[in-house]
Amino acid sequence: MTQTLRKPEIINIARRDGMVTVEGLVEFFGVTPQTIRRDLAELADSGQLDRVHGGAILPSTTVNIGYSERRHINQASKVDIARECAAQIPNDCSVFLNIGTTTEAVATELLRHEGLLVVTNNINIAVILSANAKAEVIVTGGNLRRMDGGLIGDLAKETINRFRFDFAVIGCSALHESGDILDFDVQEVGVSQAIIMRSDKVFLVADRSKFDRKAPAKIASLTDVDTFFSDKAPPAPCIDLCARSGTEVCLVSA
Repeated sequence: MTQTLRKPEIINIARRDGMVTVEGLVEFFGVTPQTIRRDLAELADSGQLDRVHGGAILPSTTVNIGYSERRHINQASKVDIARECAAQIPNDCSVFLNIGTTTEAVATELLRHEGLLVVTNNINIAVILSANAKAEVIVTGGNLRRMDGGLIGDLAKETINRFRFDFAVIGCSALHESGDILDFDVQEVGVSQAIIMRSDKVFLVADRSKFDRKAPAKIASLTDVDTFFSDKAPPAPCIDLCARSGTEVCLVSA
């Protein structure tokens, strides 16, 4: 395949998966790593991609990737992260699960738990946990965000403020090397901040793709999290911050 044809296909893959890797593109196109690196460099020079270690990502910092596409990014790792997170949530407790494909994976891993009170602003999670007859599920009110089934806004926050949770499981759109936990929607950020304030323990679930992404709105810091679950060690400044603040970093392997 010529470079003229490869470049649009590389962009399509990035839009579908959120990022591309040199290794993956070499296998997909059957060309050398040097060829792919040259393609990515030219796409970065034209502003169509941003280079990151080992590959490239979409350049947008204000618009999130489509929800259906996010479901497929590092799907196996999300399951591993979710399994480890769920293993640290006991039976007979209260849990909040917020919007996100990884938190949905956590909900699936909670299907065998008993005695849970689960509150969520994610319609997809409510549907998943409806299969667990031994869990009570409460859905917040709020404005429906049709693209991902999320409920956001003041009504969602009002519902959250009526509870005190044993555990909160939150996701994010990006994690900055400074330790800032980031998202795209300011209304969702406000809901996530309310969740953190009303929870005794906060679990952050985020796979490695979040380390290379950018988003404009700060939810919180890793210092506000009790345990961070991921499939790869975060940047060194994040590790140092977690060590100083007592945030546990739990890494899972595929």
